[in-house]
Amino acid sequence: MKKKVIISVFILTCLLSLNVFALNGSIEGEKVSDEKYMVDTLWVLVAAFLVFFMQAGFAMVESGFTRAKNAVNILMKNLMDFSMGSIAYWAIGFAIMFGTGNAFMGTSGWFVPADSTAFASLEWSSVPTHAAWLFQLVFAATAATIVSGAMAERTQFKSYLIYSVFITGIIYPIVGHWIWGGGWLADFGAGMLDFAGSTVVHSTGGWLALTGAIVLGPRLGKFDNEGRPRPIAGHNLPLAALGVFILWLGWFGFNPGSQMGVDAAPIAHIAVTTNIAAAAGAITAMITAWIMLGKPDAGMSLNGALAGLVAITAGCAFVTPVSAAIIGALGGIVVVLSVLMFERLRIDDPVGAISVHGTCGALGTILLGFFHELPASPGDPALGVFFGGGFSFLWAQIVGVLAVLVWCLVTGFILFYGIKAVTGLRVTEEEEQSGLDYEEHGASAYPDFNVSAMR
Repeated sequence: MKKKVIISVFILTCLLSLNVFALNGSIEGEKVSDEKYMVDTLWVLVAAFLVFFMQAGFAMVESGFTRAKNAVNILMKNLMDFSMGSIAYWAIGFAIMFGTGNAFMGTSGWFVPADSTAFASLEWSSVPTHAAWLFQLVFAATAATIVSGAMAERTQFKSYLIYSVFITGIIYPIVGHWIWGGGWLADFGAGMLDFAGSTVVHSTGGWLALTGAIVLGPRLGKFDNEGRPRPIAGHNLPLAALGVFILWLGWFGFNPGSQMGVDAAPIAHIAVTTNIAAAAGAITAMITAWIMLGKPDAGMSLNGALAGLVAITAGCAFVTPVSAAIIGALGGIVVVLSVLMFERLRIDDPVGAISVHGTCGALGTILLGFFHELPASPGDPALGVFFGGGFSFLWAQIVGVLAVLVWCLVTGFILFYGIKAVTGLRVTEEEEQSGLDYEEHGASAYPDFNVSAMR
């Protein structure tokens, strides 16, 4: 009896193994069952899971930097922008971004069929289409959730759901197509480079956040009668710090995962440049805040680490660790100056999302035009200015940054003014004062505490 059971289990295992290998061979319409295929796919999926965990990091950063009476609303927004974005990016976003089409957008591959030949721009990667989709989805969700931070504490929840769909389904994928999907910026001049998305992901989210914050206007009490900013303290700085560390961890999927395969030396190099830039950004942001504000401000230092990460994302595979330290350090300085500048312009950004992602995303993309060094041969026009490449590549980077800025400002204002006109964008003054948790969701993040005392 035992022998029969063992033989049956052995036969069943063999049949299952044959099915797995057949699936590996047929999922892309051809027989691919070698070890690299499997390892590359596993790595891309693990990297996607790390980037997905960044949603938790964004939720912690945003809720920690804002007031207790809005924490449930912020958690709901981070949950639903990923959920709404998943459907939108599956239905149309991925096809617009990577589908075969024209220089402006993709026009094929709707609903991401696994056996499609519509995604020619991804043929350089060996992973199956659905693995590539999942990895790119978590990037799209990142772009959408960046907007949430700058519009926190005063946006109607239903309006947030609407613009999350438009961002992940249309606005962000078109930017991605221009640069990653074989669009016009990929071929402009020496060819724009943005390895993991300083501009594609972060500046897109940052510039859309800018338009949203402008259309909404500042929170009640943020500026006095003379336009001077008043501090509105977040309710939980340890929570914000935890969020930053989660994001830092997730970036080891964000940047090395963009290699879309396991090549040991490149992904190790990318991890090193990513970490060095983050550390340098935190240090220089702390020093800059210490000089300008008189104290080593914790919030600015945390945003400095994120600024370094955003800035290095464009060039993490193409620069040396020394260059990464310089790029990250510049990001840490610029993020402090940018936060103070937007406050002087009376643009209320509760978490500094515009500065961290928009400003420093553009900065990192342009700096790649100066520091690009690896891998390239002598005389390569894609080399940075500091390494003998001339200005052709730098010009391509600048044009790319400006094109994305204009696209996001135009589409962002159309989107947010449209929502404002049709459904309304901002909550009432009474709802804002009471807090969005009770008014929008009928709940409290801290039911056993006097939330009004923490406002």
